[in-house]
Amino acid sequence: MKAMIFAAGLGTRLKPLTDRMPKALVEVAGKPLLQHQLEKLRKAGATDIVVNVHHFADMIEEWVAAHPTEGLNIRFSDERQQLLETGGGIRKARPLLGEGRILVHNCDILSNADLKAFWAKGEGAAATLMVSERETTRYLLFDDDMNLKGWTNVKTGEVKGIGREGRLPEGSLHKLAFSGIHQISSEAFPLMDEFPEKFGIIDFYLRLAGEMKVKGVKEEGLRLMDVGKLETLSEAERFIRALEAGA
Repeated sequence: MKAMIFAAGLGTRLKPLTDRMPKALVEVAGKPLLQHQLEKLRKAGATDIVVNVHHFADMIEEWVAAHPTEGLNIRFSDERQQLLETGGGIRKARPLLGEGRILVHNCDILSNADLKAFWAKGEGAAATLMVSERETTRYLLFDDDMNLKGWTNVKTGEVKGIGREGRLPEGSLHKLAFSGIHQISSEAFPLMDEFPEKFGIIDFYLRLAGEMKVKGVKEEGLRLMDVGKLETLSEAERFIRALEAGA
């Protein structure tokens, strides 16, 4: 398994911690967020991992060098000059990612997701998105066969469809929350050349779904936490302890 961890973000919601370190090295339950992700990916079967870096990039590279993880080949996609967002970040990392499928994971997402089982469900699709029934403001829209058909922000009323024309099919669709965990196949990479230098991966998947199979995998019983705010760190520690205890 090949994987990519998004670790380039500025972590502005975790200030003042991120005034002196990258979000990826903020500790939860005694370990940096990056270490939690590396250990989870290794357990799932990952051997080659690309980590994109921007904010305090040197610190991330130095931490990885000082904490070798047995069985993992870790390389860095350098975004020091410009933060490229999620879609642009994957395109920048293409030479390191090679051919085949790549599992992509946000650095600040903690969950009980079974990544090995999720990986097995991605065969045959250009992209596979882990989703769940979770309350949020932004949802992905799927048909009965879990094919991606659109996106909506229920707070603002904004809706986007798929393909070049952004079409949304008639009829009812299922609203499901994105987990920040997904797979992308290298067969989808050429379409990225149509996008600007910086772009979000969800906009790309909506465009891709007009031409290739982009499916959702509904994770039953998913427990997920976005460690994005300073006030969530103590809650995140309790979350990790509960996962470790099997609660």
